[in-house]
Amino acid sequence: MKSHTQYLWFNTKNRQEFVNITLQVEAAVSESGIKEGFCLVNAMHITASVFINDDEPGLHSDFSSWLEKFIPYGKDRYQHNLSGEDNGDAHLKRTIMGREVVVAITRGKLDFGPWERIFYGEFDGKRKKRVLIKIIGE
Repeated sequence: MKSHTQYLWFNTKNRQEFVNITLQVEAAVSESGIKEGFCLVNAMHITASVFINDDEPGLHSDFSSWLEKFIPYGKDRYQHNLSGEDNGDAHLKRTIMGREVVVAITRGKLDFGPWERIFYGEFDGKRKKRVLIKIIGE
């Protein structure tokens, strides 16, 4: 069994963004040489997310609106922020949107369903963060 590890780095312009990282993950799978196995993609920060969904701008706008409606930003809104932080909402948003995804690799390619793409979700942006890509297989 072989493994391949790679990191992606992000420093978003906005506090909340969704970034399609499918091409970077596909490139890592190709670079790994693994033909059959699994690819883990993991946000390595507790205020960021990795998830799979459709790459459709209206849907991304819906995600943002829905998250902000149910988990709004607010310095005085969350107990976590009493520690001097202002990102209590970002921790909750990450929990809702997910920490990681695992995708099967078949014949050297990510084995997606129709329209599936991998996204990095940022909820406390404007600083450097990373995503782990770990590929395991034969």
